[in-house]
Amino acid sequence: MSKLAEKKCKPCEGGVEPLSPEQADLQLADLDPGWKRVADGQTIEREFEFPSFSRTIAFVNAVAWIATVEGHHPEMLVRYRSCRVSYRTTAIDGLSENDFICAAKIDQLVEGT
Repeated sequence: MSKLAEKKCKPCEGGVEPLSPEQADLQLADLDPGWKRVADGQTIEREFEFPSFSRTIAFVNAVAWIATVEGHHPEMLVRYRSCRVSYRTTAIDGLSENDFICAAKIDQLVEGT
């Protein structure tokens, strides 16, 4: 299990710098290799595939629960048998440790199924 998954998100209202590309890469190394930095490097995302729509929705609901508990919410693109989860900390217009904590918790969720 990633040490990130053991952490708790901290409120982020801005006023701090986003992670540098080097810091983001170090955090990314602790996640499943399916997670990638995309766009301008200030977003991470992973595509998850499922055998049925009901399994996709169950996953979406579990991610929503993680987001609620952590107070940090992803963007999700839900399709019939897949869901793309994207994290970026809007308040700082880039990546924060919270993004990686939530991604690690999702990795842990998927490993448990």
